[in-house]
Amino acid sequence: MKKRSLLMLAVTATTVVFLFSVAYAAQKAADNITMNSKVYKKHKKVLVTFTHKKHNVGYKIPCNDCHHVYKGGKNVWKEGNHVQKCDACHKEAKAPRVKEGEKGPSKKEKIKKYHYSAIHENCKGCHKDLKKAGKPTGPTTCKDCHPKKK
Repeated sequence: MKKRSLLMLAVTATTVVFLFSVAYAAQKAADNITMNSKVYKKHKKVLVTFTHKKHNVGYKIPCNDCHHVYKGGKNVWKEGNHVQKCDACHKEAKAPRVKEGEKGPSKKEKIKKYHYSAIHENCKGCHKDLKKAGKPTGPTTCKDCHPKKK
């Protein structure tokens, strides 16, 4: 009876360790991530390769500066939480052009709904803020992020 209990305990412990390892490995981000999204029928520019490790480790940017889950207007995402692709929430590609004289969605509404607006505000917005502060920064123009195809 004791042997059987010890065996079951060992199997359970091994299973738990294995499951936590799989969950951790699934959450570990690649060093470089190509910003590809299914919301676009066709990508008109070269896809951006984001240097995740350089931003997080090298520049010491906290995870929740980019990853977010908003509740009551506050980002409640914590390191270790599940990371969804941006298009899980920002489900539409780009806000339609507004005709002259018509009122379109606000910047906040665009960011919430449209992938294009959310990504550009998050990445380019951070780079522009650093530039204004006189700090080293990444690209802030279209051609710097999306170089022409070779």
